[in-house]
Amino acid sequence: MERHRILGDQVILYQRSEGGAWHCSTFLQGKEWRKSTKEKSLGRAKDVATDWFNELQAKNHLGELNTGKSFAQVAKMFEEEYEATTRGHRSPKWVQGHKDRLRLHLLPFFGEMPVNELTAGTAQQYRAQRLTEPEDYNEEEAGKPWKPPARKTIHNEIVTLSLTLKTAHRHGYIQQVPDLSDPYRRHTKVSHRPWFTPKEYKQLYTATRKNAANPKHPRFKWYAEQLHDFVLFMANTGLRPDEVNQLEFRDVDIVTDEWSGDKILEIEVRGKRGVGYCKSMTGAVRPFERLRDRPRPTDDGERSVKPTDKLFPNEFKKMFNGILTENNLKFDRDGKARTAYSLRHSYICFRLLEGADIYQIAKNCRTSVEMIEKHYAAHLKDMIDTSLINVRKSKQAPKVLGVEED
Repeated sequence: MERHRILGDQVILYQRSEGGAWHCSTFLQGKEWRKSTKEKSLGRAKDVATDWFNELQAKNHLGELNTGKSFAQVAKMFEEEYEATTRGHRSPKWVQGHKDRLRLHLLPFFGEMPVNELTAGTAQQYRAQRLTEPEDYNEEEAGKPWKPPARKTIHNEIVTLSLTLKTAHRHGYIQQVPDLSDPYRRHTKVSHRPWFTPKEYKQLYTATRKNAANPKHPRFKWYAEQLHDFVLFMANTGLRPDEVNQLEFRDVDIVTDEWSGDKILEIEVRGKRGVGYCKSMTGAVRPFERLRDRPRPTDDGERSVKPTDKLFPNEFKKMFNGILTENNLKFDRDGKARTAYSLRHSYICFRLLEGADIYQIAKNCRTSVEMIEKHYAAHLKDMIDTSLINVRKSKQAPKVLGVEED
């Protein structure tokens, strides 16, 4: 095999086959580095090898030769890029969640590990470490026994890990993002989203109406009235809580439904799916009118609402959870906690029970038919059409082969 030494014998050029492309190799930091010049001309191969060696020397000077970028360095890049590029699209709380997962869990484990050495195996080692009780855990000092993190918690941490590695891939620090899926995870059973049955929903809005009429303290009256209208508004529109939180009065119009002739709301929705539109049930009109006509409390007294005011400027999570708890509605029969999101789930279920078209429901709720079939329709007994299931074939006398009929 023909060989040539250049740059003071620091780089060797060689061909693996006669007439093939030239390759180059060198030793730096106790490790052999190789590269194909992809050139069959020795002169051009020397130029490529020289540039390659100089690049290795520069990386060696910066401390990036042996390992490339560390996970900590890439994580810092990811935090800066993600926060800047998602500003206005993702809530600050969501962005902070990624930062917290990096700081508390991912960086202590991967830390100075070279990002190009992080594999599916190391990701699985991370899962195992998170699900194993630390040797230095002191139950007496902590005041409670150690408890492994929930599956959703681990999933969110792996999502953050994946986004960080995608940053490394975009910048060329790794050739590809490793498979981070859990190799031992079984397919979880499909379960319905926690919702209020029609009977439970009536119990809920009766309780919020009673609370609005007689709040525990006079200063809570405005918030109690807002909560009552919030429950009715959510259950008659199917909006997501974050979509409702961004709604302004200028986004809502009262119109006459061409099909039924009833008054409904046409809503311009801004949320996780961008800008969309929703047509409400007629039951959302009266709560909206009360929200519009109800004066806003201020330090100087009361003022009327403006088009740019939000429908629900304040949160009443504590009051809502209190009413759920007092009326034994906080958990469904499977032990799943109900939240404001359950009102959206109830809207979808109510529409399915009434026989509404599943495609139109998906379009109005800005979701997919697949999601509705998976989490809602599959669990409603009234969606099963017995006329298509309880079919019986009429019994006929068996025919005798070879015998002609009269």
